[in-house]
Amino acid sequence: MPAEAIAFERFDNLNDDDCEQRIEAAKSALGRRAVILAHHYQRADVYKHADLTGDSLKLSRLAAETDADYLVFCGVHFMAEVADILSKPEQIAILPDLSAGCSMADMASLAKVERAWRELADVLEPDEMVTPVTYINSAADLKAFCGEHGGIVCTSSNAVKILQWSFSRREKVLFFPDQHLGRWSGHKLGIPQDEMLVWDFDEPMGGLTPEQIKKARILLWKGHCSVHQMFQPQHILRFRNQYPDGKVISHPECSFEVCKNSDYVGSTEYIIKTIRDAEQGTRWLVGTELNLVSRIAEELKPEGKIVQFMASTICMCSTMARIDPQHLAWALENLVAGKVVNQIRVPAAEAELAKLALERMLEVSL
Repeated sequence: MPAEAIAFERFDNLNDDDCEQRIEAAKSALGRRAVILAHHYQRADVYKHADLTGDSLKLSRLAAETDADYLVFCGVHFMAEVADILSKPEQIAILPDLSAGCSMADMASLAKVERAWRELADVLEPDEMVTPVTYINSAADLKAFCGEHGGIVCTSSNAVKILQWSFSRREKVLFFPDQHLGRWSGHKLGIPQDEMLVWDFDEPMGGLTPEQIKKARILLWKGHCSVHQMFQPQHILRFRNQYPDGKVISHPECSFEVCKNSDYVGSTEYIIKTIRDAEQGTRWLVGTELNLVSRIAEELKPEGKIVQFMASTICMCSTMARIDPQHLAWALENLVAGKVVNQIRVPAAEAELAKLALERMLEVSL
């Protein structure tokens, strides 16, 4: 008879110390059969157990390279989907808590994107003139849509390069779901603001006229990351008034005004590397998720570097934080018992098209 899954209720009230011991015991028992991948935004009490860490692009590559039987993804749902798509058929991707999603990813659904594509067809020939580009922070079916329509996936590490690839093939881009990453990346390519227009998916024709659609080079989906919208230009102004020699670094999911007023803008991997490589004794204001900033601040304290969180209020990726030590211990102990829980499996046809868009991205990013 197949093994029965261990119920989560047995872990729900475990204290973190007990969870830590049980996680380490399960990892030891599983050995190389399981690998734990964690995004930089993951909470510290889970991140500490990771075998592999990184931002979305790095984790995409690592997921494709590992030989483990089980890929336990401590991130959010779309990341586990990417792991399933890029891994070998016999490998199993697991998300310890299925409620760990991404509010930004939820702002673009396949139905809404397909509707936008049909509406664009009333004005131009989208499959000849528009490259669909989806941020990796999106569901697998949107990646599949891009694969089917000659499009591609991007991350915050490679968005500028992906836009260059897109424009080499077609004259326009539909960029979803994060308008801010799309806008900043277009700006880096010298595209004027009036040629990057927001597509409001709640309005007919995105709220745009045919003339605006024809003029636009990038149509920016009306989506955003709620964490990165907490950062404001006045936070930067206050910091510069207090510390004229300080440096400001932000993630491109921040608003255009925050990015424009920063000294450096880049992905989580870029942020970490830039601050690590900086001179000792420097002071930094960082506009990205709190767990990452706190981790860098602690790591670089011995070098005399002061790393400050940009917002005056606490903001973190609350959906990713749903993966706690209790859920991780539960998922791992089930694997030890021979039972897979919370497997993430993308349907084969969808996975094939999504993989096409992802492989285009990985090839362009080399």
